[in-house]
Amino acid sequence: MKKLLHLLFFSPLILIGQQTLIDSINVNGVYRDFITYIPSINQSSQPSPLVFNFHGMTSNALQQMIYGDFRSIADTANFIIVHPQGLLNSLGETHWSLGQSSIDDIGFVNALYAHLVSNYNINLDQVYSTGMSNGGAMSYYLACNMSDKIAAIASVAGSMGPFTQQTCNPEHPTPVLEIHGTADANVPFDFIFNGLEYWRNYNNCNLIADTTTISDSNLEDLSSVEHIIYANGGNGVTTELFKIINGGHTWPGSNISLGLTNYDIDASFEVWKFFSKYDINGLISQPMSIGVYVKQKELVKVIDLFGRESKDKNQLLFYIYDDGTVEKRIIIE
Repeated sequence: MKKLLHLLFFSPLILIGQQTLIDSINVNGVYRDFITYIPSINQSSQPSPLVFNFHGMTSNALQQMIYGDFRSIADTANFIIVHPQGLLNSLGETHWSLGQSSIDDIGFVNALYAHLVSNYNINLDQVYSTGMSNGGAMSYYLACNMSDKIAAIASVAGSMGPFTQQTCNPEHPTPVLEIHGTADANVPFDFIFNGLEYWRNYNNCNLIADTTTISDSNLEDLSSVEHIIYANGGNGVTTELFKIINGGHTWPGSNISLGLTNYDIDASFEVWKFFSKYDINGLISQPMSIGVYVKQKELVKVIDLFGRESKDKNQLLFYIYDDGTVEKRIIIE
């Protein structure tokens, strides 16, 4: 993730219609930074869902906003996204403390939550948390330690560690979604099962999962997806897993490919689709809008900045599809 910031083409952070705001709050004498995205359709008279989107270790809020991107979905589904910034650990790496150091990240997130609630019209029943890797682990930690505020969580390439599980004290059945690659070398696939079993049992879901094979629509990514659902939990919640077969430590569907990235699903869309079914009281009888999103298209060709067909790594490439859409990607080796 350290390379990512230097390879991106940035647009201004204050956009017409939408607002991308860099801000900070003082928490116990330390200024803590965050980036908030407000879609153009947001109206202060209407309560909005809120999504916390946590970066991974060594990454930062800006990188996560672009890599694990929810902005186009928020523009149609109308929710606010906040991207908190982690502090440095003893090795000088940005990270989230899961209760095992002197850094009080739960205190920070609680203060950030209070700040956002006081400045925006937030629907307090529809506050969610997601994140990449260590940010996914942080989302599990919030489900245990901010259960009174968090309606549902989703982790991409993260896991619920033993310390979080041993100290977990949730107050309500909590919908949980994990998206994880079987070839993840940073957080091995086997690491996720204890956490998923904990939530399956706590949520009182079915012991036997329903498994669906997702259409392998992109053959170039050399991976495939199974959707595993433990259904019928308390208040109608589920415990779910998107198993990315041969997927790496990556965000499926991201326009920036940092390794073995699957493109049969879009993790951001699947996370919001999951969140949109639940509030803090469980299954919503009338799910929220998930926005217009269709990802059934065929790749026509890949070109570089000069219009030449290319699939070379470590450069900006343009993926052109048969529906007229173009995606920018940088595949880093």
